Amino acid sequence: MKKLRVTYEIYPNHNINRYSLHFSSYRVLNSLSSASTMDWQGQKLAEQLMQIVLVLFAIGAFITGYIMGSFQLMLFIYAGGVVLTTLITIPNWPFFNRHSLKWLDPSEVEKHPKPQVTGLIAKKKPTKK
Repeated sequence: MKKLRVTYEIYPNHNINRYSLHFSSYRVLNSLSSASTMDWQGQKLAEQLMQIVLVLFAIGAFITGYIMGSFQLMLFIYAGGVVLTTLITIPNWPFFNRHSLKWLDPSEVEKHPKPQVTGLIAKKKPTKK
């Protein structure tokens, strides 16, 4: 198993010494998969939230801009919606990680080998025209 060396350096003006941590690669990948990425349902939720908030702000901006007769106000309202949508959907908020995936340790992978494909593959029946 390959080892991955992760080194963190803190500059001397912060009064903290330099230190390094050694991780095996599977622990780093496991921590990255659970801490820095959102799960599949979280990605779906983020996309749905993005679409809903942008459409609501677009409709609200158009109506406000039309009533007030100000194209500039309409653009400012929509730009505020884009900023709000960015703050809601881009950071990895905890509610995006409710359904995390469980990955196998490398030691477990050796215990459970991949299924082998056999030569008994069902052939498609020819279609009649």
